[in-house]
Parts: sequence; C-alpha cells; structure tokens
Amino acid sequence: MADEPKTVIVERSRGSNATPIIAIIALLILAVGGYFLLQSQDNKNDAVSTAASQVGDAAQDVGDAARSATGAE
Repeated sequence: MADEPKTVIVERSRGSNATPIIAIIALLILAVGGYFLLQSQDNKNDAVSTAASQVGDAAQDVGDAARSATGAE
C-alpha cells in the first residue's frame, strides 16, 4: 500500500440571508410604534387645551350670568 494523500474538505456555513430582512422589519415596527406614541401624546395635549378653554368659557358665562342677575351690566 502506498501512502495516499489525504484530502480534507472544509465547508463553511454562511449566515442566513434573513438576518438583514428581520433587522429592517424590526426597525420599521419601532418607527411605526414611535410615530403612534407621539401622535397619542399630541392628542392628549390637544384634549387638555380644549378642556381648559371650555372651563374658561364656562367661567365667563357664570360671570355674565352673575352680572345680569345683579343688574350690574
């Protein structure tokens, strides 16, 4: 028997091509979530401003009614 050369085959596995796609999808989800979070904060601020305005209008109406009742127009 003669010495036969031994051949070693090395197979390198590559990473999945899905990793960048999953990362992009995750970033999109975060961006959409952030957008809706900011919009809900704006809606709350608008609601508070509207309520404060309505309280001011009601106070004006009460003052006008008091002046009318006392005849001090």
